[in-house]
Amino acid sequence: MKQPRGRQEPRRMGNAAMVVTMLVSLCVLTYIKARYCSNPFPKPAEELEVAEVDEDYDSTRYKLEGPIGEEDFDPSRPTCYNTSKRSERCAAVGDIRVDGNHSKIYISPLDREWRTKPYARRHDPVAMDDVREYTLVPFGGANDTAVPPLCTVNHSVPAFLFSNGGFAGNLYHDYTDVLVPLFTSTHHFGGEVRFLLSGMKDWWNDKFTPLFRQLSRYEVIDVDNDREVHCFPRIVIGATFHRAMGIDPSRSPGGVTVADFKRLLRRAFRLERAVASRSGAPRRDRPRLLIISRKSSRRFLNERAMAHAAALARFDVRIAEPDNHTDMPNFARLVNSADVMMGVHGAGLTNMVFLPSRAVLIQVVPFGGLEWLTRVTFKDPARDMDVNYMEYNVSLEESSLRDLYPEDHFYLKHPYDVHKKGWDAIKTVYLDKQNVRLNLTRFTKTLEQARHLLPEP
Repeated sequence: MKQPRGRQEPRRMGNAAMVVTMLVSLCVLTYIKARYCSNPFPKPAEELEVAEVDEDYDSTRYKLEGPIGEEDFDPSRPTCYNTSKRSERCAAVGDIRVDGNHSKIYISPLDREWRTKPYARRHDPVAMDDVREYTLVPFGGANDTAVPPLCTVNHSVPAFLFSNGGFAGNLYHDYTDVLVPLFTSTHHFGGEVRFLLSGMKDWWNDKFTPLFRQLSRYEVIDVDNDREVHCFPRIVIGATFHRAMGIDPSRSPGGVTVADFKRLLRRAFRLERAVASRSGAPRRDRPRLLIISRKSSRRFLNERAMAHAAALARFDVRIAEPDNHTDMPNFARLVNSADVMMGVHGAGLTNMVFLPSRAVLIQVVPFGGLEWLTRVTFKDPARDMDVNYMEYNVSLEESSLRDLYPEDHFYLKHPYDVHKKGWDAIKTVYLDKQNVRLNLTRFTKTLEQARHLLPEP
């Protein structure tokens, strides 16, 4: 029997209300989760690398005890293989002839032709576009048609080919993409290795020559422009990447760590201070603060006032701005003299590699929710380098962005949503256009916290 309309309507309205309530609740929960529970940022490349770097790692290729290198000669293995999502390594032994001027390496025996770019950022097409590709050419086999050039220079030690193309020239990328992987991959040769550098910039090579001399007893060869045909008994092409400015000792020949890399830097640049102190270096009665200055974006707008406030807080203050033309040994010694180093997020903070142990690094994080970026670039590496890490997160009141945009502007109110637009949006808004004016009261309190992290004399 059909119900009267008057009794059916309330039930329909009740069901509708229930459905609406459930939908509203679901939307609210989804918003809360997206806004507060999950990471609202797209993962940057560096963060992805840290999480996923081991997926391509083949532990059977590495012998961490006994003689190093037998895995390179296993004919059942491919000549070129991934050592991480960022790095590819090619290794061979035999009759090896390097015709660098034509980007060719003739190898006998070799199973087939290979192509490789010796730079540890293979996930990044922008960087890799600036890296020269080398072709490994087989010769001497029954089906090989290549005619190798005659040797003009013979070497008795292995060759190691790497590149300073890509993003090299930016100090952070110098260490992350080139120098730390180079140390990880060649320290076990004990100096008996010849470096072939592709994309060589003379100023770059001069800058890091003291480090190269710790790893090799021989002069670096500008392989792209050298017209000789260099012949070697063994070659390794491409360095192994573990993590940003970091080394995984379980994957490194000899189990070396970043601490070993820092000791090599101390020898290379003749750095005297091993440990920081609350009282500073000998013949000083106060710790030294080094402020890393910048001329372009992310400048300290009240740098002189900061230096004055730090002096009143009984710090010996130095201000310096490193660039590509900075005398590296002298600047390394300046950094090594510091007990506390601070600067706005940027490549200059990479100089923490020269800080003495237990020194303090203060990374000033620009406004805009950049904590994920500052973590992977400097916070995590600082721990491995035995450096005390602090963050000074810039408030909107301390940022020049408040002078560029009205207070209710999207960039100021919703930085997480800006991150969803990708790296170019993040860089344009929060890195390229922002300077900072630190609150001096808060700055002084930060310095006092840093002082208490320093070891007693």
